[in-house]
Amino acid sequence: MMASLRGRRWCAAVLVLAAGCATNPVTGRRQISLVSQAQEVQLGQQSAVQVTQEIGLVPDSALQRYVQNIGGTLAAASERPALPWTFRVVDDPTPNAFALPGGYIFLTRGMLALMNSEAELASVLGHEIGHVTAKHQVTMMSRAQLAQIGLGLGSILVPRLQNLGGLASGGLQLLFLSYSRDAERQADDLGFRYAVGQRYDAREMARVFQSLQRVSETERARSGRSPLPSYLASHPGEPERIASVQRRAATVPAGTATRVETAAYLNRLNGMVYGENPRQGYFQQGVFLHPDLRFSIVFPTGWRTQNLPQAVTGASPRQDAVIQLTLAEQVRNADDAARRFFQQQGVQAGQGGRTTVNGFPAVVVYFQAQTQQGIIAGIAQWLEKDGQVYQVLAYSPGQAFRQYEGTFRQTLNSFTSVTDPAVLNIRPNRIRAVRVPQAMTLAQFNTRYPSTIPIEELAIINQVAGAGTTLPAGAMVKQVVRE
Repeated sequence: MMASLRGRRWCAAVLVLAAGCATNPVTGRRQISLVSQAQEVQLGQQSAVQVTQEIGLVPDSALQRYVQNIGGTLAAASERPALPWTFRVVDDPTPNAFALPGGYIFLTRGMLALMNSEAELASVLGHEIGHVTAKHQVTMMSRAQLAQIGLGLGSILVPRLQNLGGLASGGLQLLFLSYSRDAERQADDLGFRYAVGQRYDAREMARVFQSLQRVSETERARSGRSPLPSYLASHPGEPERIASVQRRAATVPAGTATRVETAAYLNRLNGMVYGENPRQGYFQQGVFLHPDLRFSIVFPTGWRTQNLPQAVTGASPRQDAVIQLTLAEQVRNADDAARRFFQQQGVQAGQGGRTTVNGFPAVVVYFQAQTQQGIIAGIAQWLEKDGQVYQVLAYSPGQAFRQYEGTFRQTLNSFTSVTDPAVLNIRPNRIRAVRVPQAMTLAQFNTRYPSTIPIEELAIINQVAGAGTTLPAGAMVKQVVRE
């Protein structure tokens, strides 16, 4: 019987493989593909909606059109021009770029801030286009299906407690399916070719790699602000990639690919937010402050905190306790939000009920929940403020709850209004493109056109070695200023 069963499985696998082969448009070779183009586009479209909702787009329609036009031109000359190619800039300060199935490409404003020319932008967009044209995501998904492991859509923030937070992130989860090094090398090759095809000087691609390497060595790159995986996580080493660019560039006939477009690019970046946007909330010595929503909440000292687009979180040093603040959506009041929370399977209410917290109507209830890892215990709080309902969940494994209960209560009771004008009127840093009137060092530039960021960081985003580097007369240079 067992032999017969194994035989049926083998036959089924053969049938799947026979029915699931397709020609790769880049290599021309047949490969396993259990995802049709229609399914690929549908998945990419759905995931793109989730990414847009969970990270948010930069609110600059002219910048969005600019990136769409450049990316669209590159993609139209690729091996898969008929896909619904979509290029968007997401409102995230870390340098990153990623592709979703079906032709949905995203760049962060942090990546735009790191680059200095349209040629660099074209090389990055070309690289991400290459992942789609070579069907790298389709290959990974097909292998996952064959291995019967699926995509495992879950929560980026707290995977083992995803149902409690309501933060299932299917679109983002696709980004954590890391490409192989060979796939990254192939995407580099394709991106180079696509950029050169539009007459861009693809040697500029090396500048991107050098800048990414410099950023990866700074604390800013490890701030934990972004929900996205590191851009460098699965890429080949930067020295290798720079050498590859130089080798490929040597084969390009002189004068055939010379477009750089520095001024056009930097002028388009004028006024773009740089770094963290404090209007979206920020931490100050453990206190989370939100100027637009006019509230603050104090997280425990020593906890690892994050301000993400959909949630503010804190994790204990031992990673055995979490406090999470979100907005409860599509609810009328705190009672309605509590009712919805306790309708979740496996979540049980304990003592608690209606109360007030610093003058705000609230519902505070102890709870327990059954997870795959065991029982967790916590306190759930919903507060009504200015027509919004704020949900604060504080929880830990059941056996650890008592030691954290006092800490949880302190944070829950700290939610209050903000009235300090210095907080309410804070503004983000923004990029300004300045044409230097005469040759000067970066240090001299920073004296004449002072920036609000350290000069070491200013050197990185302007792709110069350091403060003593001479900037030629007429050069376009980034300045970072606060409104």
